[in-house]
Amino acid sequence: MKFNVRLKTILLSIFGLFILFLIGTVLFFNAQPVDKRVTTPVESDYSVRDDGFKLESGIVSGRNWVDGNNIEVLTRGKDIFEAMHEDISASQKSITKETFNFFGDDVGMPMAEALAGAAERGLNVHFLMDYIGSVPAGQEKFDRMENSGVEVVRWRKPAWYQLSRFNHRTHRKLLVVDGKVAYTGGANTADNWLPDIDDGGYKDYHFRITGPVVSEIQGAFIENWILSEGTLLLGEGYFSRQDTTGTLSMQVSSGHPREGEVKLRKMLLHALASARETVRIGSAYFFPDEGFLEALARTSGRGVQVQILVPGEKIDQNYVRLASQSQWGTLLEAGIEIYEYQPAMYHAKLMIIDDYFVTVGSTNFDNRSFRLNDETNVNILGSEFGEKMTEFFEEDLRDSKLITYEDWADRSFLDIAAGWVIARVIGSYL
Repeated sequence: MKFNVRLKTILLSIFGLFILFLIGTVLFFNAQPVDKRVTTPVESDYSVRDDGFKLESGIVSGRNWVDGNNIEVLTRGKDIFEAMHEDISASQKSITKETFNFFGDDVGMPMAEALAGAAERGLNVHFLMDYIGSVPAGQEKFDRMENSGVEVVRWRKPAWYQLSRFNHRTHRKLLVVDGKVAYTGGANTADNWLPDIDDGGYKDYHFRITGPVVSEIQGAFIENWILSEGTLLLGEGYFSRQDTTGTLSMQVSSGHPREGEVKLRKMLLHALASARETVRIGSAYFFPDEGFLEALARTSGRGVQVQILVPGEKIDQNYVRLASQSQWGTLLEAGIEIYEYQPAMYHAKLMIIDDYFVTVGSTNFDNRSFRLNDETNVNILGSEFGEKMTEFFEEDLRDSKLITYEDWADRSFLDIAAGWVIARVIGSYL
């Protein structure tokens, strides 16, 4: 009898603790601030060529424009990694690197060796990678770097006591050498980016940047280094006074899971509102929220030509393509041109407005980039660079299939049904 009473007491105690836990959880999450995203239409009195646009976009992004920079476009994986290795080999003070994917014997291991070699020469080397994106890397790469003195951080390892880590990834692609040379763009540090597209490699764009804006890119890296390690990196080894290296005005726009949607999504909406002639978007994964889709339709409705380039059947995550296609009807009806790239997986992330404003970096045009991932973009103003990127974009269009409204409506019942379901699953997940 006493045993039954004791068991009942224990069970009631466990039940009571469980109820208290649920109440505490509800109170905790309701105590968190809930940020509003921009929900009303964005309007701009300025085109991207006006000084007023620079002023307003600085306020929107929270970052000023920096003059006197140069940017080099790298279109082949071999060229991307060769340039990185050359700068790492010549480095004298520090290397900071952040990436989502890190793996492979042809790209991952040589990068591990290069960073290890720099650390063995006495440089301060910091490598922050996403935990999920580096799962395939293999322990030997981590051991090689750590044993040489590289500070390696595999960020946001999923844990049962902090499940949000699983959904919040760092998706950035940053490399800064000596605080003087920076790289960003769509390419991860992984084997998929090494072959040419005819040999199964990804179609992507990466950029080598010099000039005063490199300090802003370094600042974006250090934001996440603080969040992961609690260490503030300062000094001439990381930040150096730089002479102008070109004529381009650039701005860094970066964000974290909560503020990322405020900064990056807001930046893109403001740029769209400032378009007067053309908007060209290239995105590996295109699945924005309804408000962003409406902004694209409004832009087209103002007489602006809007072109969107996305992967075709060779996409690496076909469920995203099916979900994306479920959104295209409204865009096609609004006169927006949608193209699917045919030769390979299209992995670029860029937007070109009026052949003058260009934004490049890690941000896809989807809710994951807007709301959940850590992302960094570099915005560039200039006719010469804008026209160059337009040439690359138009070259890619020639290797793409234009999707008409009839093509879209003629999808198979299975694709329509799967896209509808996946879109709602993804929508709730994001």
